[in-house]
Formats: sequence, C-alpha cells, structure tokens
Amino acid sequence: MPQLLITGANRGIGLALTQVYLAAGWDVLACCRDPETADELLDLVNEFQGLEVFALDVTDYEAVADLAAELEGRGLDLLLNNAGYYGPKGLQLGQLPVDEWRTVFEVNSIAPCKLAEAFLPHLIQAKGIIANISSKVGSMADNQSGGGYLYRSSKAALNSITKSLALDLADVGVKAVALHPGWVQTSMGGPNALIDVDTSAAGMKQLLDKLSQAQSGGFYDYCGNSIPW
Repeated sequence: MPQLLITGANRGIGLALTQVYLAAGWDVLACCRDPETADELLDLVNEFQGLEVFALDVTDYEAVADLAAELEGRGLDLLLNNAGYYGPKGLQLGQLPVDEWRTVFEVNSIAPCKLAEAFLPHLIQAKGIIANISSKVGSMADNQSGGGYLYRSSKAALNSITKSLALDLADVGVKAVALHPGWVQTSMGGPNALIDVDTSAAGMKQLLDKLSQAQSGGFYDYCGNSIPW
C-alpha cells in the first residue's frame, strides 16, 4: 500500500485529508501534537487498519529526527506538511509582535523544510512527493489588500522553499509542490469560508494523484489551477 505521513492530522483540513487517503486504501502515518485529545482522529483507528497515530510537535526537530529513525526503511509516497499557524489576526503596522512572527515562521516555513530534510531517505525510497499546504495569500501577484504580514510572509517563504526542494530533488525522483487548499470552513478559515474541508481534501488528492514531473515546483489550488507567485 502507498504510505502518507501528514502533520496536523487531528482537525480541519488535516483530518479530512487523513480520511480521504484512508478511504482510498493508503496507509496513513498521522501526526499531531496531542493525540490523547484528538478524538475524531482516534475514532478512525478502529475503522481503518492502515492508520497509525504519532505525537509530534513539528517544531521539535529532535522529535522529528527520532520519528524518522523509528520509521527507517519505510518508503513515503507522500509527505504532507499540513500543520500551520496563523498567529494574531487584524494586526496593523506598528503592532507587529516579533515573538509571534517568529512562531508563525517556525511552524509554517522552517518546520516543513526540516520535515522534508528528516524524511528525505523515506521519500527517495518511494520516489515520493512533498506537498506543502500553502495559501493564496502567500502570492505577491495576488496581494491586492495588504496586511496579513505574519502569515503572508511565512507562506511566501514556504513557496520559495518548495521551489528549491523541487529543483534540488529532481535528480533523485522526489517532487515538491505548494498547494492552496481554498478558503475552507475551519477554525482558521471561519464559518463564512466558501468550501468545506471534504471538497478541499478531495481536490488536492486528485491533483497529487496525477502530479507530473513538469508540475513539480509549482503552486496550485485545490482545483488544479496554477497560482502566480
């Protein structure tokens, strides 16, 4: 069976992605910070034999390395860096908290790259894909409203990292792609968002199932449309 490792699997888009891949017959290595409180995720353990749940803080790089060592020899067809953090909303110039900005960057930009680094042998073994959940707000061409300094800059950085991963890993058969999941009805997206998590997850899986080498290093929405940098 193909294998997926996903972060932030306990709720929202991460939980929906976990469900859609399990339903398709994949083995899913689902990571979240506190599995003991992840009731919906744990309920899936009884339903799907292919689900394994791991405690992981993506910014604890020693723990990331330990998990990679624990899973040594297991090829990864897909590493899905889904865990993310928006930070305080509604901030204006003159109000930007540096400590929070560092946290947003740590979770959204640095951690996905460190996970790719740690699990590179597993990805090479399966000639897998690194899929980074980004956001359209990370697109500089699409920015018509300003603001959002913390989150926008972290996702723009993630997009740049994704492009470099795609170029650096092409020779070993590993692809990398940045994905915009859409404006989704989650705790981050809010109740007025345009689509539900199931629609987003199904669309992203469809894109990843057919991802070509030519698409590696690209930035796409959940419908498969290319997004400008």
